[in-house]
Amino acid sequence: MKRFLTSSTGIIIVFVLLFLLKGVLPAAFLTEVVIYSIYAMGCSFLIGRLGLTSFGQPAFLAFGAYGAGIYLYYFGTNSYVAILVGVLASLLINMLVGTFLVRLNSSYFTLCNQAFCVVTFFLFQKALVKWTFGDNGLLLISRMKPTPVIDLTTTNGIYLFAFLVAIGVWLFFNYLLKKSVFGATCLCVKDNEQKLRFLGYNTFNIKWLAFVIANTVAGLAGALYTVYFCMVNANIANVSSASEAVAISMLGGAGTLFGPLVGSFLFIGLKDIVSQFISHWEVLVGFLLIVVMLAGQKGIVGSLEDFFAKQKSEGTPQTPALTEEGGL
Repeated sequence: MKRFLTSSTGIIIVFVLLFLLKGVLPAAFLTEVVIYSIYAMGCSFLIGRLGLTSFGQPAFLAFGAYGAGIYLYYFGTNSYVAILVGVLASLLINMLVGTFLVRLNSSYFTLCNQAFCVVTFFLFQKALVKWTFGDNGLLLISRMKPTPVIDLTTTNGIYLFAFLVAIGVWLFFNYLLKKSVFGATCLCVKDNEQKLRFLGYNTFNIKWLAFVIANTVAGLAGALYTVYFCMVNANIANVSSASEAVAISMLGGAGTLFGPLVGSFLFIGLKDIVSQFISHWEVLVGFLLIVVMLAGQKGIVGSLEDFFAKQKSEGTPQTPALTEEGGL
């Protein structure tokens, strides 16, 4: 079961089944789940593979979102180009900011990322208000023209496109986590950075590239967010939502392939359902996160992977040990 879920075929089948849930669950809910899971995937990679917890994810989400939004509002009408511009804007910012932030470790990295999130929020809300319109934001519904092949101006179009992008992201991270030397060195940075440096690896370059990859994926989610909601405002970078990506990652299982997807499904589901009855629905998410972490400490997917691995080992017949004389 574990091998199936971490194979390319397994990834495609899981997303196809999730896509087919449209007949049962609202398309808007599933699209939001997929976009959130892409957003949390980068954070999950940083926590699970590098041991770096970032509370600055809304900032990286915002640069992708505003890159797409500013293009659509001022320069063009093609949603495909808008998404590409959002990803490139996020990539450039991450390459610059990562040069400074990855020099920090532990809580210093966490706090400086959160400080960067505060600066980004102020930037889009106040400093660039002439172009971003602050809390009112950029309204884009009348500035987006139909696109060829998959029309991103329709609900079904953006629904299908988000799923295709998610499959691509998951296949990329599957290769990164399971088959690449770079993914292995990232895990080594988390376990023993000093030893890896002693072996001749440049750990700064490893952490910088991982930071750029993870947060550019968050920028991709931000660009999809803008195209899906046809608007973007400064609240997307609000520091009050800085813990969401971390909570989703930990809930599903940080560093696991499907942890962000499971965590996003639960997070968005609880938000949509519980918020109808109580205003502070985050309390239930926090309680659930505490229960999950106390039960397994690896999130839902991580705990399930350990369970399947244990079942497989128990079902495998053991070879009898040889005695010193060579007999059984």
